[in-house]
Amino acid sequence: MSAAKPDSRSKLLIVANRLPITLHDDLSQSTKSSGGLVAALEGVDTDQYDVKWIGWPGRDLPADRQPEATRFLQEKYAATPVFMSAEEQQGFYEGYSNSSLWPLLHYMPTRFRHEAAWWRAYQDVNQRFADAVLAEASEGDAVWVHDYQLMLVPQMIKAARPSLRVGFFLHTPFPSYEVFRYLPQRNELVAGLLGADLIGFHTYGYMRHYRSCALRLLGLEAEISTIRHESRTTHLGVYPIGINAAKFNQQMDSPEHAEHHAALAKNHAGMKIVLSVERMDYTKGILHRLDAIDLFLEQQRPEQRDTVRFIFIGVPSREGVAEYQELRDEVEGRVGRLNGKYATLHNSPVLFIHGSVAFADLCAMYELADVCMVTPLIDGMNLVAKEFVACQRNCRERSYCGVLVLSEFAGAAVELHSAVVVNPHDQQAVADALRDALEMPLEERCERMEAMRERVMQHDARTWAKQFINDLATHAPVPEVPHPIGEATTLLRAAIADPNRRVALFLDYDGTLREIERDPAAAGPNAGVIALLDRLVKQRNVDTTIVSGRVSADLQRWLGHYPFGLVAEHGASIRRPGSETWENLADTLDFRWKDEVLPLLRNYSDSTPGTTVEVKSTGLVWHYRRADPEFGQWKAKALTEELSNFTANLPVHVRHGRKIVEVAAASVNKANAVMRILSETQVEMGHGYDVMLCAGDDLTDESMFQIQRDNLLTVKVGIADTRATYRVADPGAFRAMLMECLGS
Repeated sequence: MSAAKPDSRSKLLIVANRLPITLHDDLSQSTKSSGGLVAALEGVDTDQYDVKWIGWPGRDLPADRQPEATRFLQEKYAATPVFMSAEEQQGFYEGYSNSSLWPLLHYMPTRFRHEAAWWRAYQDVNQRFADAVLAEASEGDAVWVHDYQLMLVPQMIKAARPSLRVGFFLHTPFPSYEVFRYLPQRNELVAGLLGADLIGFHTYGYMRHYRSCALRLLGLEAEISTIRHESRTTHLGVYPIGINAAKFNQQMDSPEHAEHHAALAKNHAGMKIVLSVERMDYTKGILHRLDAIDLFLEQQRPEQRDTVRFIFIGVPSREGVAEYQELRDEVEGRVGRLNGKYATLHNSPVLFIHGSVAFADLCAMYELADVCMVTPLIDGMNLVAKEFVACQRNCRERSYCGVLVLSEFAGAAVELHSAVVVNPHDQQAVADALRDALEMPLEERCERMEAMRERVMQHDARTWAKQFINDLATHAPVPEVPHPIGEATTLLRAAIADPNRRVALFLDYDGTLREIERDPAAAGPNAGVIALLDRLVKQRNVDTTIVSGRVSADLQRWLGHYPFGLVAEHGASIRRPGSETWENLADTLDFRWKDEVLPLLRNYSDSTPGTTVEVKSTGLVWHYRRADPEFGQWKAKALTEELSNFTANLPVHVRHGRKIVEVAAASVNKANAVMRILSETQVEMGHGYDVMLCAGDDLTDESMFQIQRDNLLTVKVGIADTRATYRVADPGAFRAMLMECLGS
């Protein structure tokens, strides 16, 4: 852990693939970027947070210069560099991040490539970023991890330092489960993000897709904006990023802007300008846009073609990747063919600029353009659309206003409703939209633009950052229960260590002793369970009873060779310690209601693929663990409600447990079974137990937790609401706790 901070502020550690700093050979000449994320964090409350950066400095440095660069970056920019070799950059960044993850995040599986070495590099670099965070972070600090290159970092941080507040924001789309599961490491990536206390997305659709992946791949329980896992809850949120609105306003108020605008207006006098500004990336739909322009020009009269000029600004991107080199060559070839096909003595319709454009020129072009075409095939947000809108100010005063033609597959389309929204795959529709935009009356242009500009200027980058950071503080990790499990461990260990004291353990099986399996038949004792049970057998002053919802045949097959007490079907039948005989405790009950309820459960099973109905001696169970997670959960809620109404006058309980809906006799429950065993033991021994422990993981175990005994310890395994006094994360943690109490 780092040394104590010199002031009372917490650190806010911003973790990104790249530091916002251009590092030169002469370190003193290095400059800080003014990009969107930097601008967003300028609005952070400096009285509350000391903002520091962690990331790759963007260039190779020999090992002997790295200490010098580290000192310089920390002292001047409050930044900690994470260095990578050229080989690591290739495997981590060009390889896994941009050849495996990027295409799938953007729904382009045909461009997906994968190599095992890339995944190893991705893991290693993510661990290096996590280590840098852990070396810098102190208690009370917040960590905000950014983007797809670092999807494993949140879990790595949380595993090492659970008390740290960890946030993650994804700047790209998140695809549907059907696309994301192409990745061999899909489970690891989804679990990596769950280390965060808060995960942010640009749109609700992206958030919904991630939650769906967590349900389907990891079998977790989730609500609309929360995912429950182990002993924690991860919150999900929608945070559409904005632009540096103040920077655009400041530029447009400057004399420099007026000069640049006048010069560009003179150069393009008499022309209608259609502007496109994009990184050279295959997700941006550049080739599709050129096809639409070809179609548009083909359908114009020759004299009309002379009045329209398309200005393409293609910002270089990932030029070391073959796909991007091929894209540039294809774009340049298409532009040349378009100009050759439609050029006249008065106009070449497409002006293509492959390179970055100065900010002053960009703002002037945004203001001058009659139309801005933003038509990616898919995009996380696309800030070009918002930048264009920001520069379209005072439309009515200047009697001039541009029109935004926007792809429905850009995240910005969710916010900018007044744009002319198009499907970039429909070239004719895009060509028609372009024609309509150029011919749109001024009044309609102004009405559309004013509505969008108000949104863009109010919800800027600083607002975005403040909202996420405030929500992260709200969702900071807190203890789940007032009493730590260590207290129960101490009490139980002391009782077991004293041979004169008697201890009783009443333990649920599935989800408590043994991890839940997707196939219930596969949940036999694993190595961890066997090791624990073998130790319990040797503990002479401990009486163990397994209290399960399973049928007696399952318990007999898996645990029958142990001398423990066994309780099946939540108390319907019992095998006493040392006995081979099962006693039916519910043989006097009337179960004719099963004939009425069974058709309803079978109807739900028939209409829900992957579900089954189990007929027990004292009840009926509808299992949906193998169903589609979201569909199964929805049907389970409907079934529970329908059963509650249907059985209102019957002597039954309806329980919605972990991936099951159960209807059982009302008088049959785990608490009654435990109380019966305690009463019989009291008679046999002449006294009760000195310490008792009841442990379980779902609603069927809550009746045990309500037993009123002064010497009873109750333990919940998992994070759902409970009446238990103590809690552990999962079956592995519970077994470890018992092994510690047994002195091993």
